[in-house]
Amino acid sequence: MAEGTQAGFRGAIFDVDGVLVHSPHEQAWREGLKKLMENEWSDIKDQTSYEPEKFTPQVYQEKMSGMPRFKGAQAALEFFDVPDAERRAKEYGDEKQEMILELIERGEFHAYPDALRFVLAVKDAGLYIAAASSSKNANAFMGKIRLDEFASEEGLDYDFIEPGLTLLDILDANVSGRDFEHGKPHPMIFLTAAEELGLKPSECFVVEDAVNGVQAAKAGEMQALGLARADDEELLAGANADIVVTSLDDVSLEALAEGRLDGKSAV
Repeated sequence: MAEGTQAGFRGAIFDVDGVLVHSPHEQAWREGLKKLMENEWSDIKDQTSYEPEKFTPQVYQEKMSGMPRFKGAQAALEFFDVPDAERRAKEYGDEKQEMILELIERGEFHAYPDALRFVLAVKDAGLYIAAASSSKNANAFMGKIRLDEFASEEGLDYDFIEPGLTLLDILDANVSGRDFEHGKPHPMIFLTAAEELGLKPSECFVVEDAVNGVQAAKAGEMQALGLARADDEELLAGANADIVVTSLDDVSLEALAEGRLDGKSAV
């Protein structure tokens, strides 16, 4: 697979939603638009191509995932031919935010076990870890995920795990939720994460589940690990991900130590 530095990677940069956490973002976007179309925007519904069943996971993944809130809102509205999409995007984004805060409060999200195993193993291998998500809610999710409890349940024993340790605590840098001049697929968010880790882009790899995230990593001259949780292997490969896996359990730690992204079966 992809060749990296001979000395091995020094940093791992993670997107959050869809990579580390199964969040209710998609649900909030879908339900938010449905609510608007049935109420405040009912007078324009017939001017659009929107139907609830047309808001599929594929639409979310291809048009919205990884984008800043209002850019994602505008992209969805344009996809459904909603008039004045740019102007309406703020109302849609605000509706979605109210809904997702309710879902977070109810605990309707969970961490991916393979992601937590991978994060802990990468940390134990001596790599620096950063989170780089466009979502304003990423920190709220990560602050609620207890790594000490997860490690105990999994029978994992790492010296750096202390009581009360959360996913947020383990990060060496975190640029999630910041307002960047350019969102993905521009590499600014990942370049900033690498800089705050004190590393060169070439010393880092990025873990992403969205096409625009993979494109952002490659634009920043970083290697991209595409994580296909939504049956979208071909999309991520088409975005030039250096490797595509369906589970982070399949990534070779030995290859990372050699500066390569590769699967366990290939080592």
